[in-house]
Amino acid sequence: QVQLLESGGGLQQTGDSLRLSCSISGGALSSHGMGWFRQAPGKEREFVAGITWSGTMTSYADSVKGRFTISRDNAKNMVYLHMINLTPEDTANYICVASRHPYWRGTGPPDYYGQGTQVTVSL
Repeated sequence: QVQLLESGGGLQQTGDSLRLSCSISGGALSSHGMGWFRQAPGKEREFVAGITWSGTMTSYADSVKGRFTISRDNAKNMVYLHMINLTPEDTANYICVASRHPYWRGTGPPDYYGQGTQVTVSL
């Protein structure tokens, strides 16, 4: 069973940068498309970013394009989300996801979800 564990969240100020990490266990990272979703209080969970198994293709939600970068290190079984120019609208629980489809990068639901790491951005 694939398990995902996120880390790196915290309290930030507007304009700050932050890097989230996600470790995968119970499966080979290199065979999974990976991504990040987020869920803010009272809102639906939304797609943030996705990356194919090799890291050569990525996709982003319009709200984070140019500010967030997803990357992966298959040798370390890690996926990252580097965020810059954070705003209060980025406040949410950030959830690492994995798909059994190696070319998944956001189309359709993923197969596995982590518990998330909270990011709070103050003015």
